[in-house]
Amino acid sequence: MESAYKHLSKIVSPNDLHSLTDKELQEVVDEVRSAILEQVSKTGGHFSSNLGTVELTVAMYATHSLPPDVVVWDTGHQAYAHKMLTGRLSQFDSLRKHKGLSGFLKRDEHELDYFGAGHAGTAISAALGFAAARDLRGGKEKVIAVTGDAAIASGMSWEALNHAGEMQTDITVVLNDNRMSIAPNVGALTNYLSKLRSRPELQNLARKAKSVVQMMPDPVTRMAAGFRHGITHYMAPEETGTIFEEMGFEYIGPVNGHDLPTLLEVFRNIRELDYPVFVHAITVKGKGYQVAEEDSRKWHGVVPFDLESNDMVKAAGPITFTQAFGDAAIEAAEADPTVVAITAAMPDGTGLTKFQHVFPKRYFDTGIAEQHAVTFAAGMAASGYKPFCAIYSTFLQRGFDQVLHDVCIQNLPVRFFMDRAGLVGDDGPTHHGAFDISYLTMMPNMVLLAPRDTTELREMTHWMAEYNDHPTAVRYPRGAGDDRLPEARTPITAGIAEVLSRASNIAAESITLCAVGSMVSLAWEAAQTLEKRGIACTVINARFVKPLDAKTVCQAAADTGRLITIEENAASGGFGQAVRSALHDAGLGHIAHSILAIPDQFIEQGSVAVIRKECGLSVENIVSEALKLVGVSVI
Repeated sequence: MESAYKHLSKIVSPNDLHSLTDKELQEVVDEVRSAILEQVSKTGGHFSSNLGTVELTVAMYATHSLPPDVVVWDTGHQAYAHKMLTGRLSQFDSLRKHKGLSGFLKRDEHELDYFGAGHAGTAISAALGFAAARDLRGGKEKVIAVTGDAAIASGMSWEALNHAGEMQTDITVVLNDNRMSIAPNVGALTNYLSKLRSRPELQNLARKAKSVVQMMPDPVTRMAAGFRHGITHYMAPEETGTIFEEMGFEYIGPVNGHDLPTLLEVFRNIRELDYPVFVHAITVKGKGYQVAEEDSRKWHGVVPFDLESNDMVKAAGPITFTQAFGDAAIEAAEADPTVVAITAAMPDGTGLTKFQHVFPKRYFDTGIAEQHAVTFAAGMAASGYKPFCAIYSTFLQRGFDQVLHDVCIQNLPVRFFMDRAGLVGDDGPTHHGAFDISYLTMMPNMVLLAPRDTTELREMTHWMAEYNDHPTAVRYPRGAGDDRLPEARTPITAGIAEVLSRASNIAAESITLCAVGSMVSLAWEAAQTLEKRGIACTVINARFVKPLDAKTVCQAAADTGRLITIEENAASGGFGQAVRSALHDAGLGHIAHSILAIPDQFIEQGSVAVIRKECGLSVENIVSEALKLVGVSVI
């Protein structure tokens, strides 16, 4: 595969680009884009976002020296070109696979992955940290933060911009703006003015003028400042730059993010500047692949597909948890006009796209601003509405204080719907929802549920819509439920578990399996295997993680004499530890109890089945642990 690329196959370090002419750099751009098309169509992954950052990446790396210069990427799913230009082209067939290349940046994967990235809005803060460290040791390296138009909306990005402007240190922030198409004002004249504005002699003159202005008395200061803004914004016709200049940055742009010659000149010029610079580049998601350009949302993250036919048809299957929640949310909103839906830039991922079309006035997308989304939901709840706040488990971590302080302390009935709870697979440790049980059950007033399947999720959604006593949250996995569970169901009742089966023969060889959410189907299957080996099983679907149904669980454990809890969450602070505490409080601490949970480590990417087994969360693991507890040899 590498031999097909004249230049790219020879690039081991970004500094290899320095010996190439501008014409050859354009050829590198074409090769990188072709490599992304070829590789991601085979492996799947983040697609349109990476096609949109090729010219930006080549221009930055051709004009900077990595190392010692530092480039920090936001989120990381737009950095495939970065990986290819740092010598990882030959490994791209392992992208997002078990023990292969991560789909994001990882410090332990490559020395030029300067900062790990998986949650948006971190790049500017991290880059400013690198810049401050450089200043303390007297270094001269350049530091660049690459952020996106969605990531820059996060509060953390603005906090970092404000700090950078106050510090006035040497840092460049590049905004990859792909929400808008390349408009007429991002043409030849604007590109020319952006290049002109980035030239060191003009920037130095402008900053000298600024220092003179600041020494003038009022009202002369205000007049002179206005004159300076008039001059600079004559060269930046978009008013976009005003806010960044007021924060202490020199704004350059908007510039065509696919015009390599312009980008090369801009980045060469800003290398000579030693203060905060903000480069605004307009790019097109999916650049170079027409269907991805036309529908970048559909082609943002892809499964393997055929490049010629554009065939990206996912295998048909049972309804997913995401779809089940989306449908149930619409049903709840149809029945109750106070139900509203809130998401943080994830309408597709959380299943709210259809809700948005059916109830546009009752749908709110806060952008990548989970902290704001939580407190926004709290405000609506305090006003008498019923907010359905749908945020991935891993991203709700970012709103920890808001859930605790703004929701739980005030006991506001916000309803949280946490998709992607547990192990999510190919996206790896930044995206596994491995901690929500631990961080939510510690909060007073919080009620936490977990459904065994998609039908139960719909039932829980309707139950949560009617429950107003406390804040509620429900965690559920990516993908579809399991149809092997028994169809018989009992109604959802606050704090009450569901007993799926009781040990028919409470004898020496009997055991209770108490599982949470996605683990219920595995516990049920393990019980069938154990029954065949003569071990009687009680199987409990916990339903409520908090409040724990201690009465049901402790009674079953007392009856069978042994207990295994199974959860797809970190062991520390998890469901199993809560059950162990309940056993102790009930005077049943002597009962043999095993906790099967995610071990105390960050879990890498891989198929869910593979990484569950590595974590000890497979049917085989449950059976093996049960056999040990009952004293039967494992064959």
